[in-house]
Amino acid sequence: MISSDVIRGHLDAIILKLIIEKDRYGYEISKEISDRTSNAFEIKEATLYAVFQRLEKKLYIVSYSGEITHGRTRKYYKATAAGQSYFEEKLTEWQMIKNIIDTLLEEKK
Repeated sequence: MISSDVIRGHLDAIILKLIIEKDRYGYEISKEISDRTSNAFEIKEATLYAVFQRLEKKLYIVSYSGEITHGRTRKYYKATAAGQSYFEEKLTEWQMIKNIIDTLLEEKK
């Protein structure tokens, strides 16, 4: 299991990426993260909803009511144009960070 501390600074970008792919609801995002990482990383529900609130406040995503399941209406999230731009910035930043860490942690040949 990966420590959440390692990923914490990148959660907004990770969740935004999944929402950019298609509109999603909370449990679906949580399950997708677990599936894509072969259960190496699982996001806590409280953390996930804190990210949703942060992204909505910054107008990177919007929510809307979707289908009703088990008597409850699902809340879906959709990325905005500002959210797409923010994701692209975060992706560029991640690529730079990854290169720096790879350079510093790889063995010299």
